[in-house]
Amino acid sequence: MAVMIAASPRPATSAAPETVAWSRTVPFIMMHLACLPVLWCGASKLALGLCLFNYVLRMFGITAGYHRYFSHRSFKTSRWFQFVLAWLGACSAQLGPLWWAAHHRHHHQHSDTEKDAHTPGLKGFLWSHVGWIFCPKYHVTHYDRVRDFAGYREIRFVETNWLLPPAVLALSTLALGWWLGRFAPEWGTNGLQLLTWGFFVSTFLVYHATFCINSLAHVWGSRRYQTKDDSRNNWILALFTLGEGWHNNHHQYPSSERQGFYWWEVDATHYILKVLAWTGIVWDLRQPPAAAYKQ
Repeated sequence: MAVMIAASPRPATSAAPETVAWSRTVPFIMMHLACLPVLWCGASKLALGLCLFNYVLRMFGITAGYHRYFSHRSFKTSRWFQFVLAWLGACSAQLGPLWWAAHHRHHHQHSDTEKDAHTPGLKGFLWSHVGWIFCPKYHVTHYDRVRDFAGYREIRFVETNWLLPPAVLALSTLALGWWLGRFAPEWGTNGLQLLTWGFFVSTFLVYHATFCINSLAHVWGSRRYQTKDDSRNNWILALFTLGEGWHNNHHQYPSSERQGFYWWEVDATHYILKVLAWTGIVWDLRQPPAAAYKQ
């Protein structure tokens, strides 16, 4: 959804203009430039493996946490794991769980209309993919839309200190690389290499995979259901986003925890949540109704 740009506590009117605050693009650009050391720091199996691990871990934080839990309440969990999901989602540097969920709920209410922040059919592909996150109009956290979670002190802590989780992850990655470079050189890595691949490249990939759901998933793919929006099912996006690519399914039944309705619709987030349900960490996974399979 969005990146390393502070949310504003002040309300904004729906009539506010949709313009880019160019100063707010600086952190986003710097995040991309921070990937350039791959050109001279090289790569190791450990660095590439950590890049993949942090990608999957943080993508799960977005898909299971920010999206399926905080935005749609499609399953239940304990208060401690609720905090874990909020922390993992924040590690992706896409602002706090309340900001994310509030904007996403608004997206479903007004999907692909002028009131939608990111509708490629009306506002263009580039705006829907990335431009809207630099618009001051959308920097507000609408707590009135997320009253069900806004009362938890630990969630408000993550919301207020949303830069802390990615900072901890980045520093931990750097420290691990430094330690291995000095005391275990046989791993063939160092602080700069692990930080670049394990944090910055991984973050870059999480950003654009997430953004593709706002942009590509509304213009490219098939439509099983004739929803009022332009949502599409796209198996390629589903693979990269742990199941979020079954976007037409999701817009038809947004409260369903699973988004891939058939066995061939790969939904990795659903599989992980099923395993967590077997252990009792999550429960009451909401399923699509029988009518979903009559199309």
